[in-house]
Amino acid sequence: MIGLALLALAALGTPTPASATTLAVRGETVYTVAGPPIADGVVLIEGGKITAVGPASEVAIPAGVEVLTAKVVVPGLVDAHSVVGLTGYLNQPHDQDQLERSEPMQPELRALDAYNPRDPLVEWVRSFGVTTVHTGHAPGAVVSGQTMIVKTAGDTVDEAMVVPVAMVAATLGEGALADRGGRGAARRRDQPPEKSPGTRPKAVAMLRSALVEAQAYRDKLALPEGDKRPDRDLRLEVLVRVLQGELPLLVTAHRHQDILAALRVAEEFGIELVLDGAADAPLLIDEIRAAGVAVIVHPAMARAVGEAENLSFETAGVLADAGVPIALQSGFEAYVPKSRVLLFEAAVAAAHGLGFDRALAAATIDAARLLGIADRVGSLAPGKDADLALYDGDPFEYTSHCVGVVIDGVVVSAEAR
Repeated sequence: MIGLALLALAALGTPTPASATTLAVRGETVYTVAGPPIADGVVLIEGGKITAVGPASEVAIPAGVEVLTAKVVVPGLVDAHSVVGLTGYLNQPHDQDQLERSEPMQPELRALDAYNPRDPLVEWVRSFGVTTVHTGHAPGAVVSGQTMIVKTAGDTVDEAMVVPVAMVAATLGEGALADRGGRGAARRRDQPPEKSPGTRPKAVAMLRSALVEAQAYRDKLALPEGDKRPDRDLRLEVLVRVLQGELPLLVTAHRHQDILAALRVAEEFGIELVLDGAADAPLLIDEIRAAGVAVIVHPAMARAVGEAENLSFETAGVLADAGVPIALQSGFEAYVPKSRVLLFEAAVAAAHGLGFDRALAAATIDAARLLGIADRVGSLAPGKDADLALYDGDPFEYTSHCVGVVIDGVVVSAEAR
Protein backbone atom coordinates (compact mmCIF):
# COMPACT_ATOMS: atom_id res chain seq x y z
CA MET A 1 0.00 0.00 0.00
CA ILE A 2 1.45 3.30 -1.00
CA GLY A 3 1.41 5.91 1.71
CA LEU A 4 -0.16 9.31 1.57
CA ALA A 5 0.19 10.93 -1.84
CA LEU A 6 3.47 12.66 -1.14
CA LEU A 7 6.54 12.71 -3.31
CA ALA A 8 9.41 10.64 -2.01
CA LEU A 9 12.15 12.93 -3.24
CA ALA A 10 15.72 13.02 -2.10
CA ALA A 11 17.70 16.24 -2.35
CA LEU A 12 15.64 17.59 -5.22
CA GLY A 13 17.43 20.88 -5.77
CA THR A 14 17.35 22.36 -9.25
CA PRO A 15 16.36 19.64 -11.72
CA THR A 16 18.84 18.81 -14.46
CA PRO A 17 18.64 16.16 -17.16
CA ALA A 18 21.29 14.12 -15.36
CA SER A 19 19.20 14.04 -12.18
CA ALA A 20 16.51 11.92 -13.79
CA THR A 21 18.43 9.55 -16.06
CA THR A 22 16.65 6.70 -14.30
CA LEU A 23 13.47 7.27 -12.33
CA ALA A 24 10.45 5.32 -11.12
CA VAL A 25 6.98 6.74 -10.46
CA ARG A 26 4.53 4.67 -8.43
CA GLY A 27 0.88 5.47 -7.94
CA GLU A 28 -2.03 3.98 -6.09
CA THR A 29 -3.79 4.43 -9.40
CA VAL A 30 -1.97 5.05 -12.68
CA TYR A 31 -4.16 6.30 -15.53
CA THR A 32 -2.14 5.47 -18.64
CA VAL A 33 -4.95 6.62 -21.00
CA ALA A 34 -3.57 3.92 -23.31
CA GLY A 35 -5.56 1.27 -21.45
CA PRO A 36 -7.47 0.65 -18.23
CA PRO A 37 -6.27 2.24 -14.97
CA ILE A 38 -3.59 0.29 -13.14
CA ALA A 39 -3.95 -0.21 -9.40
CA ASP A 40 -0.61 0.08 -7.60
CA GLY A 41 1.09 0.95 -10.86
CA VAL A 42 4.69 1.71 -11.75
CA VAL A 43 6.15 3.81 -14.55
CA LEU A 44 9.86 3.28 -15.23
CA ILE A 45 11.81 6.07 -16.90
CA GLU A 46 15.26 6.11 -18.45
CA GLY A 47 16.91 8.76 -20.59
CA GLY A 48 13.79 10.90 -20.62
CA LYS A 49 11.60 8.13 -22.07
CA ILE A 50 9.16 5.68 -20.54
CA THR A 51 10.61 2.17 -20.59
CA ALA A 52 7.91 0.19 -18.77
CA VAL A 53 4.40 0.63 -17.37
CA GLY A 54 2.42 -1.87 -15.34
CA PRO A 55 1.39 -3.18 -11.93
CA ALA A 56 4.05 -3.13 -9.24
CA SER A 57 3.76 -6.91 -9.09
CA GLU A 58 4.98 -7.12 -12.69
CA VAL A 59 7.32 -4.13 -13.10
CA ALA A 60 10.36 -4.42 -10.87
CA ILE A 61 11.97 -1.19 -9.71
CA PRO A 62 15.77 -1.54 -9.96
CA ALA A 63 17.71 -1.12 -6.74
CA GLY A 64 18.93 2.38 -6.05
CA VAL A 65 16.51 4.08 -8.45
CA GLU A 66 14.83 7.24 -7.17
CA VAL A 67 11.12 6.62 -6.63
CA LEU A 68 8.32 9.17 -6.61
CA THR A 69 5.02 8.10 -5.10
CA ALA A 70 1.55 9.61 -5.39
CA LYS A 71 -2.07 8.65 -5.02
CA VAL A 72 -2.87 9.31 -8.69
CA VAL A 73 -0.52 9.42 -11.68
CA VAL A 74 -1.63 10.60 -15.14
CA PRO A 75 0.09 11.61 -18.38
CA GLY A 76 1.27 15.20 -18.43
CA LEU A 77 -1.64 17.38 -19.52
CA VAL A 78 -1.64 18.72 -23.09
CA ASP A 79 -3.20 22.17 -23.51
CA ALA A 80 -4.66 22.19 -27.02
CA HIS A 81 -4.70 26.00 -27.35
CA SER A 82 -3.21 28.75 -25.25
CA VAL A 83 -1.23 31.96 -25.57
CA VAL A 84 0.95 31.36 -22.51
CA GLY A 85 4.53 32.44 -23.11
CA LEU A 86 3.43 35.21 -25.45
CA THR A 87 0.97 36.67 -22.97
CA GLY A 88 2.92 37.70 -19.89
CA TYR A 89 1.70 37.68 -16.32
CA LEU A 90 2.30 41.41 -15.78
CA ASN A 91 -0.49 42.36 -18.20
CA GLN A 92 1.54 45.30 -19.44
CA PRO A 93 2.33 46.28 -23.05
CA HIS A 94 5.93 45.10 -22.83
CA ASP A 95 4.95 41.46 -22.16
CA GLN A 96 1.86 41.22 -24.40
CA ASP A 97 3.03 39.78 -27.72
CA GLN A 98 0.06 37.57 -28.52
CA LEU A 99 -1.62 39.93 -31.00
CA GLU A 100 -0.18 42.42 -33.47
CA ARG A 101 -2.90 44.96 -34.23
CA SER A 102 -1.28 46.93 -37.06
CA GLU A 103 -2.71 44.75 -39.85
CA PRO A 104 -5.49 42.18 -40.16
CA MET A 105 -3.45 39.62 -42.16
CA GLN A 106 -0.06 38.58 -40.82
CA PRO A 107 0.52 34.84 -41.25
CA GLU A 108 4.28 35.40 -41.31
CA LEU A 109 4.46 36.25 -37.61
CA ARG A 110 6.26 33.43 -35.80
CA ALA A 111 5.34 32.44 -32.27
CA LEU A 112 8.88 31.22 -31.62
CA ASP A 113 10.18 34.78 -31.99
CA ALA A 114 8.17 35.90 -28.97
CA TYR A 115 7.84 32.86 -26.72
CA ASN A 116 9.23 33.46 -23.23
CA PRO A 117 9.74 30.16 -21.39
CA ARG A 118 10.79 32.02 -18.24
CA ASP A 119 7.53 33.90 -17.83
CA PRO A 120 5.96 32.98 -14.46
CA LEU A 121 2.73 31.93 -16.18
CA VAL A 122 4.58 29.04 -17.82
CA GLU A 123 5.70 27.78 -14.43
CA TRP A 124 2.23 28.42 -13.03
CA VAL A 125 0.39 26.20 -15.52
CA ARG A 126 3.14 23.59 -15.27
CA SER A 127 2.69 23.37 -11.52
CA PHE A 128 -0.85 22.03 -12.08
CA GLY A 129 0.36 19.22 -14.34
CA VAL A 130 0.40 20.89 -17.79
CA THR A 131 3.52 19.64 -19.55
CA THR A 132 2.81 20.45 -23.22
CA VAL A 133 1.19 23.58 -24.64
CA HIS A 134 0.01 24.55 -28.10
CA THR A 135 0.57 28.28 -27.92
CA GLY A 136 1.08 31.27 -30.17
CA HIS A 137 -0.76 34.19 -31.66
CA ALA A 138 -4.16 34.89 -30.21
CA PRO A 139 -7.57 35.36 -31.81
CA GLY A 140 -8.36 38.94 -32.76
CA ALA A 141 -7.29 39.34 -36.40
CA VAL A 142 -8.30 37.65 -39.64
CA VAL A 143 -4.92 35.91 -39.60
CA SER A 144 -2.91 36.75 -36.50
CA GLY A 145 0.14 34.55 -36.99
CA GLN A 146 1.58 31.13 -36.35
CA THR A 147 1.31 28.79 -33.40
CA MET A 148 3.86 26.39 -31.93
CA ILE A 149 4.02 23.46 -29.52
CA VAL A 150 6.34 23.53 -26.52
CA LYS A 151 7.03 21.71 -23.30
CA THR A 152 6.58 23.82 -20.16
CA ALA A 153 10.24 23.39 -19.24
CA GLY A 154 13.53 24.79 -20.46
CA ASP A 155 15.16 28.19 -20.25
CA THR A 156 15.12 28.94 -23.99
CA VAL A 157 12.59 28.45 -26.74
CA ASP A 158 14.88 25.88 -28.36
CA GLU A 159 14.99 23.82 -25.17
CA ALA A 160 11.18 23.93 -24.88
CA MET A 161 10.45 23.29 -28.55
CA VAL A 162 8.35 20.38 -29.76
CA VAL A 163 6.98 21.78 -33.05
CA PRO A 164 8.19 25.23 -34.22
CA VAL A 165 5.21 25.88 -36.52
CA ALA A 166 2.04 23.94 -35.69
CA MET A 167 -0.89 25.88 -37.19
CA VAL A 168 -1.85 29.26 -38.62
CA ALA A 169 -4.23 31.16 -36.35
CA ALA A 170 -7.23 32.91 -37.88
CA THR A 171 -10.43 34.47 -36.59
CA LEU A 172 -13.87 34.89 -38.11
CA GLY A 173 -16.69 36.82 -36.51
CA GLU A 174 -16.68 39.87 -34.31
CA GLY A 175 -13.24 39.10 -32.95
CA ALA A 176 -11.75 39.67 -36.41
CA LEU A 177 -13.38 43.03 -37.01
CA ALA A 178 -11.33 46.16 -36.68
CA ASP A 179 -13.91 48.22 -34.79
CA ARG A 180 -15.79 45.57 -32.87
CA GLY A 181 -15.19 42.43 -30.87
CA GLY A 182 -13.54 44.20 -27.96
CA ARG A 183 -10.93 45.95 -30.07
CA GLY A 184 -11.89 49.48 -29.22
CA ALA A 185 -15.17 51.30 -28.85
CA ALA A 186 -18.01 49.89 -30.90
CA ARG A 187 -18.94 52.07 -33.86
CA ARG A 188 -22.46 53.00 -34.86
CA ARG A 189 -23.91 50.75 -37.54
CA ASP A 190 -24.38 53.70 -39.90
CA GLN A 191 -20.72 54.71 -39.61
CA PRO A 192 -18.12 53.38 -42.03
CA PRO A 193 -15.33 51.38 -40.37
CA GLU A 194 -12.09 53.24 -39.77
CA LYS A 195 -10.11 50.12 -40.56
CA SER A 196 -10.73 46.93 -42.48
CA PRO A 197 -12.43 44.52 -42.04
CA GLY A 198 -15.56 46.17 -40.78
CA THR A 199 -18.01 43.36 -41.48
CA ARG A 200 -18.12 39.57 -41.53
CA PRO A 201 -18.19 39.20 -45.33
CA LYS A 202 -15.21 41.51 -45.65
CA ALA A 203 -13.19 39.38 -43.23
CA VAL A 204 -14.05 36.18 -45.10
CA ALA A 205 -13.28 37.85 -48.45
CA MET A 206 -9.87 38.94 -47.15
CA LEU A 207 -9.09 35.38 -46.07
CA ARG A 208 -10.21 33.92 -49.39
CA SER A 209 -8.28 36.53 -51.36
CA ALA A 210 -5.11 35.75 -49.44
CA LEU A 211 -5.51 32.05 -50.17
CA VAL A 212 -6.12 32.74 -53.87
CA GLU A 213 -2.96 34.83 -53.93
CA ALA A 214 -1.10 32.01 -52.25
CA GLN A 215 -2.34 29.58 -54.92
CA ALA A 216 -0.92 31.82 -57.64
CA TYR A 217 2.36 32.14 -55.74
CA ARG A 218 2.57 28.35 -55.37
CA ASP A 219 1.96 27.86 -59.10
CA LYS A 220 4.69 30.33 -60.02
CA LEU A 221 7.13 28.58 -57.72
CA ALA A 222 6.45 25.39 -59.65
CA LEU A 223 7.44 26.92 -63.01
CA PRO A 224 10.30 25.21 -64.86
CA GLU A 225 13.87 26.36 -64.39
CA GLY A 226 14.58 29.46 -66.46
CA ASP A 227 11.11 30.92 -66.09
CA LYS A 228 10.70 33.99 -63.94
CA ARG A 229 10.21 33.01 -60.31
CA PRO A 230 8.43 35.29 -57.84
CA ASP A 231 10.37 37.12 -55.18
CA ARG A 232 10.26 35.53 -51.77
CA ASP A 233 7.10 36.44 -49.83
CA LEU A 234 7.01 35.34 -46.19
CA ARG A 235 3.26 35.71 -45.91
CA LEU A 236 2.48 33.66 -48.98
CA GLU A 237 5.05 31.01 -48.06
CA VAL A 238 3.09 30.24 -44.91
CA LEU A 239 -0.27 30.17 -46.68
CA VAL A 240 1.16 27.84 -49.33
CA ARG A 241 1.95 25.41 -46.53
CA VAL A 242 -1.70 25.68 -45.47
CA LEU A 243 -2.85 24.96 -49.03
CA GLN A 244 -0.53 21.97 -49.27
CA GLY A 245 -1.89 20.47 -46.08
CA GLU A 246 1.32 20.94 -44.13
CA LEU A 247 -0.27 23.34 -41.64
CA PRO A 248 -3.87 23.35 -40.42
CA LEU A 249 -5.80 26.60 -40.35
CA LEU A 250 -6.93 27.17 -36.77
CA VAL A 251 -10.08 29.28 -36.99
CA THR A 252 -11.54 30.84 -33.88
CA ALA A 253 -15.26 31.26 -34.51
CA HIS A 254 -18.24 31.23 -32.16
CA ARG A 255 -21.39 32.24 -34.04
CA HIS A 256 -22.99 29.59 -36.21
CA GLN A 257 -22.66 31.71 -39.36
CA ASP A 258 -18.94 32.18 -38.73
CA ILE A 259 -18.42 28.46 -38.16
CA LEU A 260 -20.22 27.75 -41.45
CA ALA A 261 -18.06 30.34 -43.21
CA ALA A 262 -14.95 28.57 -41.95
CA LEU A 263 -16.27 25.23 -43.21
CA ARG A 264 -16.97 26.76 -46.63
CA VAL A 265 -13.48 28.20 -46.92
CA ALA A 266 -11.92 24.90 -45.92
CA GLU A 267 -13.97 23.03 -48.52
CA GLU A 268 -13.28 25.59 -51.24
CA PHE A 269 -9.52 25.42 -50.83
CA GLY A 270 -9.18 21.84 -49.65
CA ILE A 271 -7.37 22.82 -46.47
CA GLU A 272 -7.25 21.17 -43.08
CA LEU A 273 -9.40 23.11 -40.64
CA VAL A 274 -9.44 23.03 -36.86
CA LEU A 275 -12.27 24.93 -35.19
CA ASP A 276 -11.45 26.84 -32.02
CA GLY A 277 -13.93 28.12 -29.45
CA ALA A 278 -17.07 27.21 -31.37
CA ALA A 279 -19.71 28.22 -28.81
CA ASP A 280 -22.46 27.54 -31.34
CA ALA A 281 -21.02 24.17 -32.40
CA PRO A 282 -23.90 22.20 -30.82
CA LEU A 283 -26.20 23.89 -33.35
CA LEU A 284 -24.10 22.54 -36.25
CA ILE A 285 -23.18 19.03 -35.21
CA ASP A 286 -24.21 17.45 -38.52
CA GLU A 287 -22.26 19.97 -40.57
CA ILE A 288 -19.12 19.72 -38.43
CA ARG A 289 -19.24 15.95 -38.34
CA ALA A 290 -19.76 15.74 -42.12
CA ALA A 291 -16.74 17.97 -42.68
CA GLY A 292 -14.58 15.75 -40.47
CA VAL A 293 -13.39 18.75 -38.50
CA ALA A 294 -12.05 18.61 -34.95
CA VAL A 295 -13.01 21.21 -32.35
CA ILE A 296 -10.82 22.70 -29.64
CA VAL A 297 -13.72 23.49 -27.33
CA HIS A 298 -13.95 26.91 -25.73
CA PRO A 299 -12.77 27.05 -22.11
CA ALA A 300 -15.62 26.01 -19.87
CA MET A 301 -15.05 29.03 -17.65
CA ALA A 302 -14.86 31.60 -20.43
CA ARG A 303 -17.30 34.49 -20.16
CA ALA A 304 -20.61 33.83 -21.95
CA VAL A 305 -20.90 37.27 -23.49
CA GLY A 306 -21.03 38.76 -26.97
CA GLU A 307 -20.53 36.28 -29.78
CA ALA A 308 -19.75 33.58 -27.20
CA GLU A 309 -23.07 34.02 -25.41
CA ASN A 310 -24.12 30.44 -26.23
CA LEU A 311 -21.10 28.74 -24.71
CA SER A 312 -21.86 26.17 -22.08
CA PHE A 313 -20.21 23.94 -19.51
CA GLU A 314 -21.82 21.11 -21.49
CA THR A 315 -20.40 21.89 -24.94
CA ALA A 316 -17.54 19.39 -24.72
CA GLY A 317 -19.86 16.60 -23.61
CA VAL A 318 -22.45 17.34 -26.27
CA LEU A 319 -19.88 17.29 -29.07
CA ALA A 320 -18.17 14.17 -27.75
CA ASP A 321 -21.53 12.38 -27.48
CA ALA A 322 -22.14 13.25 -31.15
CA GLY A 323 -18.82 11.78 -32.25
CA VAL A 324 -17.09 15.08 -33.00
CA PRO A 325 -13.36 14.90 -32.19
CA ILE A 326 -12.57 17.37 -29.41
CA ALA A 327 -9.75 18.59 -27.23
CA LEU A 328 -9.70 20.97 -24.28
CA GLN A 329 -7.88 24.25 -23.88
CA SER A 330 -7.13 27.09 -21.50
CA GLY A 331 -7.61 29.66 -24.26
CA PHE A 332 -6.88 33.37 -24.01
CA GLU A 333 -7.95 35.26 -20.90
CA ALA A 334 -8.15 38.98 -21.60
CA TYR A 335 -7.86 39.84 -17.93
CA VAL A 336 -5.22 39.12 -15.32
CA PRO A 337 -3.69 36.53 -14.92
CA LYS A 338 -3.98 36.10 -18.71
CA SER A 339 -4.11 32.31 -18.67
CA ARG A 340 -6.59 29.79 -17.36
CA VAL A 341 -5.49 26.38 -16.12
CA LEU A 342 -6.32 23.35 -18.26
CA LEU A 343 -6.76 21.13 -15.20
CA PHE A 344 -9.69 23.21 -13.97
CA GLU A 345 -11.22 23.42 -17.45
CA ALA A 346 -11.15 19.63 -17.72
CA ALA A 347 -12.70 19.29 -14.27
CA VAL A 348 -15.65 21.50 -15.19
CA ALA A 349 -16.20 19.61 -18.45
CA ALA A 350 -16.00 16.29 -16.59
CA ALA A 351 -18.71 17.38 -14.18
CA HIS A 352 -21.01 18.56 -16.96
CA GLY A 353 -21.41 15.62 -19.27
CA LEU A 354 -17.92 14.66 -20.39
CA GLY A 355 -17.13 12.40 -17.44
CA PHE A 356 -13.76 11.60 -15.91
CA ASP A 357 -12.34 9.29 -18.57
CA ARG A 358 -13.26 11.42 -21.57
CA ALA A 359 -12.18 14.64 -19.85
CA LEU A 360 -8.79 13.15 -19.05
CA ALA A 361 -8.46 11.92 -22.63
CA ALA A 362 -9.48 15.33 -24.02
CA ALA A 363 -6.74 16.95 -21.95
CA THR A 364 -4.11 14.36 -22.89
CA ILE A 365 -4.23 11.87 -25.76
CA ASP A 366 -7.06 13.51 -27.74
CA ALA A 367 -5.26 16.85 -27.64
CA ALA A 368 -2.01 15.15 -28.64
CA ARG A 369 -3.70 13.46 -31.59
CA LEU A 370 -5.29 16.70 -32.75
CA LEU A 371 -1.87 18.38 -32.58
CA GLY A 372 -0.12 15.52 -34.36
CA ILE A 373 2.20 14.66 -31.47
CA ALA A 374 0.53 11.55 -30.06
CA ASP A 375 3.65 9.51 -30.86
CA ARG A 376 5.44 11.49 -28.14
CA VAL A 377 2.95 12.63 -25.50
CA GLY A 378 -0.61 12.18 -24.25
CA SER A 379 -0.41 8.70 -22.74
CA LEU A 380 1.88 6.58 -20.59
CA ALA A 381 3.42 3.91 -22.79
CA PRO A 382 6.95 2.59 -23.45
CA GLY A 383 8.88 4.76 -25.88
CA LYS A 384 6.94 7.94 -25.18
CA ASP A 385 8.30 11.08 -23.54
CA ALA A 386 8.39 10.71 -19.77
CA ASP A 387 5.87 13.47 -19.02
CA LEU A 388 3.77 12.76 -15.93
CA ALA A 389 1.56 14.62 -13.47
CA LEU A 390 1.14 13.39 -9.89
CA TYR A 391 -1.80 14.20 -7.63
CA ASP A 392 -2.79 13.53 -4.02
CA GLY A 393 -6.34 12.64 -5.05
CA ASP A 394 -8.77 12.78 -7.98
CA PRO A 395 -7.17 15.39 -10.27
CA PHE A 396 -10.56 16.91 -11.02
CA GLU A 397 -11.57 17.36 -7.38
CA TYR A 398 -11.15 20.89 -6.07
CA THR A 399 -9.51 19.68 -2.87
CA SER A 400 -6.81 17.68 -4.67
CA HIS A 401 -3.33 19.02 -5.33
CA CYS A 402 -0.74 18.46 -7.99
CA VAL A 403 2.22 17.19 -5.97
CA GLY A 404 4.71 16.56 -8.72
CA VAL A 405 5.45 17.09 -12.40
CA VAL A 406 7.95 15.21 -14.54
CA ILE A 407 8.94 16.40 -18.03
CA ASP A 408 11.25 14.34 -20.22
CA GLY A 409 12.21 12.34 -17.16
CA VAL A 410 13.19 15.39 -15.12
CA VAL A 411 11.35 16.36 -11.93
CA VAL A 412 10.41 19.97 -12.64
CA SER A 413 7.93 20.51 -9.82
CA ALA A 414 7.56 18.92 -6.39
CA GLU A 415 5.60 21.54 -4.49
CA ALA A 416 1.95 20.76 -3.81
CA ARG A 417 -0.24 23.18 -5.79
